[in-house]
Amino acid sequence: MDRPAELVSLHYVSLGARGPEDVVADPHGRVLTGVADGRILRVHHLGDPRTARTEELARTGGRPLGLELLPDGDLVVCDAERGLLRVGTEDGTVRVLADSVAGERLRFCSNAVALPDGTLYFTVSSRRHPLDRWIGDIVEQTGTGRLLRLPPEGGEPEVLLEGLRFANGLAVAADGSFLVLAETGARHLVRYRLTGPRAGHAEPFADLPGMPDNLWREGPGGPVWVALASPRVPALDLLHRAPRAVRRAAARAAVHLPYRPSGTAGVVAVDDEGRVVHHLTRRRSGFRMVTSVCATGDHLVLGSLWEPGVAVCARPAAP
Repeated sequence: MDRPAELVSLHYVSLGARGPEDVVADPHGRVLTGVADGRILRVHHLGDPRTARTEELARTGGRPLGLELLPDGDLVVCDAERGLLRVGTEDGTVRVLADSVAGERLRFCSNAVALPDGTLYFTVSSRRHPLDRWIGDIVEQTGTGRLLRLPPEGGEPEVLLEGLRFANGLAVAADGSFLVLAETGARHLVRYRLTGPRAGHAEPFADLPGMPDNLWREGPGGPVWVALASPRVPALDLLHRAPRAVRRAAARAAVHLPYRPSGTAGVVAVDDEGRVVHHLTRRRSGFRMVTSVCATGDHLVLGSLWEPGVAVCARPAAP
């Protein structure tokens, strides 16, 4: 992997609420996000902090995480407390699409993508640790993450993959033949085949210099942008090789200790061959724990589970 380029921060836009965990850009250049108090927000004019303004679209009644913008302008929302939702961006209606799997409550729903036929794929990060104890899963590496499928007609979600190490962001290949899935705890991306003789098969796609979180595809011909929530932590790599009992004890301690994210902000972009085409990083960044990234106009917009706003950065030139 080539030496990373500098992530050039331009300005910061406060949202008046903590934790814009995922950010997605709409066709008009506006950015949508969900925050810790359950609101779905749309941010206008992010390119100029003097004119940027925030509009409330809906309240989920839970904790929205990953967002997927649908062709009709509505949103699929992964809510850590309520499950998989559909949110009307014009009237604020919230409809539950799925809140259980095989009789088990669907919690820590993380990220989703929609196919043209209406099929939804989504991830569950952990079946053991809820969102407010996410650090416990990263430390313990429970391997209880899942990839699920909800057919266009709805009904019961189907479990496609289990045993994932903190399943997170999703994106669809430009030709629709596979999904790209982020395994945060493993620091890599996975390819899940949707078509062809290996349909239903998962395989490594790209190793990364940090822990991937949400993914966002920049149009049908663009790259997949990957937020790096944390750089590599060598001590954590060592712990993950320890016996399960040791990891569990460390996890119990971790959830009760104060957490402060790394001061390094980073994003990468990969093509559909798994090659890194951009790697941007900024050390001693004032913006911590980058959990999402999207592109709009000349800018990259960064979201964070930690921060009370979004960062606007310079978009790199095409490689």
